[in-house]
Amino acid sequence: MKKIIISVYACNPQKGSERGVGWGWVKTIGKYHKVWALVGSPDWADVQTEITKNPDKFSNIHFYQIPRKRWLFLEKFWPPAYHWTYRLWLRDAYKLAVKLHREINFDLAHQLTYVGFRFPGHLWKLGIPFVWGPIGGLENTPWRFLPSLGLYGMLYYAARNIVNTSHKRFLRGPKEAFRRAEGGVIAATEGIRREIKRWYGVDSHVITEIGPPPEVAESPVLRNPGEPLRISWSGLHLPGKALHFLLRALSLLPGEINWKLDILGEGPLAEKWKKLARRLGIDKNCTWHGWLPRDEALSVVHESHIFVITSMKDLTSTVTLEALSQGVPVICPDHCGFSNVITRDCGIKIPLKNPKQLVMDMASAIEFIYNNEQDRRRLARGALLRVEEFSWERKAQQLNRIYQDVLKGRRK
Repeated sequence: MKKIIISVYACNPQKGSERGVGWGWVKTIGKYHKVWALVGSPDWADVQTEITKNPDKFSNIHFYQIPRKRWLFLEKFWPPAYHWTYRLWLRDAYKLAVKLHREINFDLAHQLTYVGFRFPGHLWKLGIPFVWGPIGGLENTPWRFLPSLGLYGMLYYAARNIVNTSHKRFLRGPKEAFRRAEGGVIAATEGIRREIKRWYGVDSHVITEIGPPPEVAESPVLRNPGEPLRISWSGLHLPGKALHFLLRALSLLPGEINWKLDILGEGPLAEKWKKLARRLGIDKNCTWHGWLPRDEALSVVHESHIFVITSMKDLTSTVTLEALSQGVPVICPDHCGFSNVITRDCGIKIPLKNPKQLVMDMASAIEFIYNNEQDRRRLARGALLRVEEFSWERKAQQLNRIYQDVLKGRRK
């Protein structure tokens, strides 16, 4: 059992996305090692509540809150200011890490969340074996799809692509951190692994950043003859999530196909997408749930026959494993982390050629699922098998091997 210090700014037992990712990793690592976790103040109350409810589960984990400072008010008006406050937080986390290291003498340091490559933190400066990852954020949004994301979406993701490439080329922090973490670099996806090798010349392990929810279905829902095909979609209503691709695909389906779409989430584009559904004549088939409590959202997904992902910019996305955990096959673009998780045994991946092709192929995939219930059931069974491969225990086994290799390399 090693003594490990972890920088895990985003870490929350009650939230999904990156905050849930951080919590899942820390909890898993704490089963095998003694952990000192440096946590951001936005999640501190929920962390404390969880520890109070189950103190015995966290006997190996020491949580430390590091408050965020400065520019907090500015974030309300200019969200990129968040990067400034996070940089300051990483600096303060390192100061505490240095103090704790003098007292405890850690065996290894691990930079966990945020997963973005731009902010590797400073734990690599401690002079002990260093592991970094899972890492994301290196891939650009496909340029040929940008015009289909609306004016704001096109400008935003074009600017992001340019900034992303510039950061990969010029930022000094990631270059040094990748060098120090060689042998202990973890990419969240195969695409990220290729980008790390291309830009930094470093080999990396691939471990999907997300894990399944605790609630895994015992069996998938069956679709009876004459029953509508229930489709679900979940995410922030932002340009990059690209729900409009699914709406347009559904409008292309033959009239005899009976379907219902459950849409989870909210965001700035909600009204625009609702208007699009009305314009396409499919609004009566759509139910807009907004944000639901996590258990209710999982229930909606569980009752679905198929789950569709349309995102143009993501890592793996928590909803991918949530759908598989409920025995729901997934239709998704063949890129990002979805490409690593979804196989022909649990879903359908659609090649990214151009927006028109994506919409047409998505419609064809949905029509196939509608007309072939036995194939859908085979995929549903495959979904429950596939999600087992991404369990937190399996991740722990992979991570422990990386820890051992890094520590052996240090001794050499």
